Amino acid sequence: MSGGGKMRALLLLALILVLPSNGFSFTTSNTVNLKTVAVHNPVTTMSRYTLARTLYTHTSPTLTALQMAYIPPEDAEKAKTTKPKLPQPKIGDVVRYFDMDGGLAEGQVLVGKISLIQPIRSEPTSEDGTNKWLVEINEMEDVGDGYYADYPSRKRRKCALRKLEEIAPVPASFVRTEDAYKIPVERGTNRPLPSHASYDLIGYEGPAAVPINQDVVKTDGEKYGKIKYDLIRNSAIAGAAGAIVAQLVSGSNIALIYAAGAFAGVAYLFFLGIKTDTVGSEDAKLGSNVSNLRFVFPGLVLVGVALNNKMSGDSNPVSTPGMFSTVTPQQFGAAMAGFLTYRVPLFVSQLSPVISESAADMVPGSAGMAMRLAQDAKNRGVDMSLLEDKAAKDGLTTVFLVSGPEATGKTTLVNKLLESDSRFVKPALVDRIADAVKFERLQQRGEFLEVDQSGRYGLAKEGVLEAAGQPSDSENGEKKVVVVDADVELAKKMVNVSGARLVGVWIGLDDLDKFESRLKTKISSGMVPIPEDETEDTVLRAKIRQVVKDIEFGVVSGVFEFTILNEDVDDSFKQLKDAASYCFK
Repeated sequence: MSGGGKMRALLLLALILVLPSNGFSFTTSNTVNLKTVAVHNPVTTMSRYTLARTLYTHTSPTLTALQMAYIPPEDAEKAKTTKPKLPQPKIGDVVRYFDMDGGLAEGQVLVGKISLIQPIRSEPTSEDGTNKWLVEINEMEDVGDGYYADYPSRKRRKCALRKLEEIAPVPASFVRTEDAYKIPVERGTNRPLPSHASYDLIGYEGPAAVPINQDVVKTDGEKYGKIKYDLIRNSAIAGAAGAIVAQLVSGSNIALIYAAGAFAGVAYLFFLGIKTDTVGSEDAKLGSNVSNLRFVFPGLVLVGVALNNKMSGDSNPVSTPGMFSTVTPQQFGAAMAGFLTYRVPLFVSQLSPVISESAADMVPGSAGMAMRLAQDAKNRGVDMSLLEDKAAKDGLTTVFLVSGPEATGKTTLVNKLLESDSRFVKPALVDRIADAVKFERLQQRGEFLEVDQSGRYGLAKEGVLEAAGQPSDSENGEKKVVVVDADVELAKKMVNVSGARLVGVWIGLDDLDKFESRLKTKISSGMVPIPEDETEDTVLRAKIRQVVKDIEFGVVSGVFEFTILNEDVDDSFKQLKDAASYCFK
């Protein structure tokens, strides 16, 4: 080391030794970082800090990275007393709350999801932010081991209202395999552990406003105005038509009363429109009050008829006292029939989509889609014979897709079909042992639709489409149809397979209890493995939840043209054969 370097080092050492031991402590970020932890003489210490920084900065270029931070004692005390920032609530947050009806002194501890946040206007807001926000919570089901799941049925779903200060956020991680949220729990009690004691009550200003598309509002307003105008116009036309019929059947007097009743019906619709026009506006209360006048019009018609009868003198049609001492039953019926005529356009407007559209709109799945496309082609003047020739040569492979939840017996039915009719074949599978190179290539590319539980056989798109191209074993040489025994996940993938024409069949049961009974049997027999960290009950619950999800897909997907409830194997097999025959039509 040079003489200058030794001198600088000695100066720094002398400075450090002179400083009081409780004045500074030295740490490094890369090399050195000077940080004050306690100071008894701020002025003296600060001057020494400045001197040290000057010496370090001007003595050696290698010390320019020195980072020195001075924290006054008052700031250090503030840092100790600073409270952690509380989170703000959001729709969908998982929270802990209490049910005082649970029989416990402190209340039953529950977990749920926030579904709605709204302000409390009936109570004054305090300075600490309480009594300001009301939260609607959907209770979650405790499925054990710290897992909480949404209730599968809306009928079983429970909602609760709590003030924002009465709930606490809970850290939750969704576990897909369990279809539930994993929540930390307290040892011994298994009570959910919140991440914070409460939400931010003072700084919270309510849910973020959703931007409104004014173009959409304008378009919807125009549609609403047209619907209202058409309804009133059609009611008036229906009333006029009814009055003409009444004239031909019962004469002018009854026709006039019917027309008055029809006019009252049109007025009823008009005043009802005033109420709907003002919903959600500042004039909502006024609009509701004015709209109530619509109930007066039927009575005015009857009062008018009664007065006309009284003024008729000897020609008064009412001759006997009783319930109809002022109007005759025929007059009352004509007035009420005319008034209720406004309902006819409402009824027709509900039926018109069903009547006007073809039967294809009521056929689900790919068959219904094909029928709708064909109908649209006809409407556009397309030559259907050309389309039929093209369809015969389009090269699409007919796939008979049989799917359903676990434990429905669909595999048994599929095997019976394959054994009884040689026109139906299984898809070709890739064997990992027989063709390891191809298997690895398809697996790395993610081209397998499904790999069996053993990991040996994989189903790819080509295996489905090419299986039907094999020579037919039947004597008449009819085409073959590939039968895919698919769980719901595979069925979802089959929908996106290009080059396939699907004919879908859904296999199910008519009662959820039957699913539970069959699954219990499978679990008890060892057909369903039980993981080490689970029990038979938790596995059964998870499978029941999956069954409910699978049924929902089968109902709303539109993939399946046929549904079979497998209560009797022989009867279900007959239904399956009937459905399979559509593959050759």
